[in-house]
Amino acid sequence: MEDLSAEERELAAMVREFADTVVAPQAYEADRTHTLSMDVVAQMGDLGLFGLPFPEEYGGQGGDYMALGIAIEALGRVDQSIAITLEAGVSLGAMPIYRFGTEEQRRELLPDLLAGRALAGFGLTEPEAGSDAGATRTTARLDGDEWVIDGSKQFITNSGTPITRFVTVTAVTGNENGRKEISTIIVPNGTPGFTVEAPYDKVGWNASDTHPLTFDGARVPAGNLLGERGSGFRSFLSILDEGRIAIAALSTGAAEGCLEAAVEYAKSRTIFGAALSTRQNAQFTLARMRARVHTARLAWHHAARLRDAGKPFAEAAAIAKLVGGEAAMDNARDATQIFGGNGFMNEFPVGRHYRDSKILEIGEGTTEVQLLVIARGLGLAG
Repeated sequence: MEDLSAEERELAAMVREFADTVVAPQAYEADRTHTLSMDVVAQMGDLGLFGLPFPEEYGGQGGDYMALGIAIEALGRVDQSIAITLEAGVSLGAMPIYRFGTEEQRRELLPDLLAGRALAGFGLTEPEAGSDAGATRTTARLDGDEWVIDGSKQFITNSGTPITRFVTVTAVTGNENGRKEISTIIVPNGTPGFTVEAPYDKVGWNASDTHPLTFDGARVPAGNLLGERGSGFRSFLSILDEGRIAIAALSTGAAEGCLEAAVEYAKSRTIFGAALSTRQNAQFTLARMRARVHTARLAWHHAARLRDAGKPFAEAAAIAKLVGGEAAMDNARDATQIFGGNGFMNEFPVGRHYRDSKILEIGEGTTEVQLLVIARGLGLAG
């Protein structure tokens, strides 16, 4: 972390201590019971983590995306479910309101989101619209002064917690020259016709809150439109570009958590009369793991610095997510091998990282989507 400022290093140390003393001790039980600790969420709010990249006038900390990534990386070392709760709460919940909302929407919704008193979901993915988000089938039509929404969303994080306030959803609001007009609409939880379905039984991220959503004639005021009508698709693509930096930071944290656990275990595990760490094959495995962490961190730091400087960063974000996701998955596999049979037990963090890390190559843009973005940067794709 040699490129961090003194203030950034202080933030990293603070969140790392919180992760080790508060988050890590509850991680196994939360994973086993599929329970998101609202107490941990509240403490993150008290630390100001949900408000890191937002201006103080809305209750934020006046920081930037680099600060957010630092916090997410520190949490991802010990519990990916908690890390993704913060990432989604900021990047997918509050950021669309800040970036595209009216001043009235900002003043009304941001203070509780940035304080961690409320969460919001990001309703983009559908059963037939994942990587191809332009295939959205959810519709919204104006009926007088109300939007009437019909359709479904899936894999929506933070959509059904006790403090979830609303979800923002993309919906087809018309057609323009034969092309779908996609807009974004704020739908408060509890709206008649809006159902948060039962949570998923997931492979990993078990303590993260994730649900499918159903809209059956759900009505919300016309003023709940977020941004300009027809701008929803473009707006959410830009939100995803930012989110990929945060996911890359989470991935780096996961990769580092695997490395730290594997090094400690290799030093303490005796095999054939000597510590496993004295075996050259183990040393080489750990060295490769260290190189992956280093590379992944450089990649997301670079993307975050570009974003915070107001420079183009979409390709750098795609590279960071690609490198970070693969680093997390590869390190989880290698750490599990170092641990042997213990690595297959859920009470050991590397076992949870092994399950959790696969989604890092899928969520907020699959590996294939990142490769497509990078190829376009090379002028190779249409």
